[in-house]
Amino acid sequence: MDADAPEAEYAYGPELLPDASDGQDDIWRWRRLLPLDGSDSYPLQVGGTPLLHPRSLRDTLGLPGLVLKDETRTPTGSNKDRATALCVVDAARRGAAGIAAASSGNVAVSLAAGGAAAGLPAYLFVSGRSVAPSKVDLMRAFGATVFLVDGSYEAAYRLSEAACERFGWYSRNTGANPLAVEGKKTVAFEVWEQLGRIMPRVVYLPVGDGVTLAAYARGCQELVHCRVAERVPRIVGVQASGAAPLADAFARGQSSWTPVQPRTIADGIAVGDPCYGGPAIDAVRATSGEFVRVDDADLQAAVAMLARTTGLLAEPAGAASLAGVMAHRRAGRALDGTVVALITATGLKDQRWLPRESGRAIEVAPDLDALAARL
Repeated sequence: MDADAPEAEYAYGPELLPDASDGQDDIWRWRRLLPLDGSDSYPLQVGGTPLLHPRSLRDTLGLPGLVLKDETRTPTGSNKDRATALCVVDAARRGAAGIAAASSGNVAVSLAAGGAAAGLPAYLFVSGRSVAPSKVDLMRAFGATVFLVDGSYEAAYRLSEAACERFGWYSRNTGANPLAVEGKKTVAFEVWEQLGRIMPRVVYLPVGDGVTLAAYARGCQELVHCRVAERVPRIVGVQASGAAPLADAFARGQSSWTPVQPRTIADGIAVGDPCYGGPAIDAVRATSGEFVRVDDADLQAAVAMLARTTGLLAEPAGAASLAGVMAHRRAGRALDGTVVALITATGLKDQRWLPRESGRAIEVAPDLDALAARL
């Protein structure tokens, strides 16, 4: 399967939407808007993540309409599990000898777990220069074969595609397999349903390779096609300043971009030449949206803000959408109506960027008076 393959098409109508009382709470409840149904074969629970209405965060930012879609509540703590589910089901049905992907970390962990659950060998290609060692440990814990490529993510991607062609492995790569978009679009369905079957006014989404954003837009467009929504929300793509080729191209009014060498702590969106950049730019432009750049300090501030106001731990890339919201608030932007920020990945898998300046750790003798003296 390749990125130029036609998108799946459906006989759109309201009858394709599940009944709210069907009792199912995963991506397969949207089976009539998916190209395959893995409800009887995929062993992990994927989808049905909560929509949070964080009072303290809203008050702090002065945004009463802010809601968070918490994708840290998945089998491996990231939104990548949605795409993995469809790809693993497809690979198993095709009798693939193995399944492979290149990754900055989260896709690889997701595929390692999904492959293990389905009994399918997983071959993972990561940049040995930038991947978090803790994520490699997780990949190996699930029994995957990990190739530490001496090069960038893009180099790992090219090698993984060549390996799939030579060894007959199934490619789960988001730029090569349209099922990745099909799986990821389900988050848009869930947000719409969780808001009472109403579209938000604006959605902030992190952008690395562009698939998450393009998939969200596709999901919203399909709801419009099904005649259950009137419009697609305004979409804001958030890129790290050290890896912002799409933001730069959009600011110039262009649809093509110049690849860059990524320099950011947000490894999940540290992509210098996005494989799905064109559809992402098109989706932003079609919704009268925009791109916003955030630097590493902004990302760390968003991680800390989430932790202390919501009890939610996110990695820098996972908190990028909130960093974009915070950047617009600092600039005096009015964000009225329902504003959704997609929190895409947990901070538990890579704890290097946890806000350790928050809270206190106090050494104390085992004595109540000594404790009181330190308070």
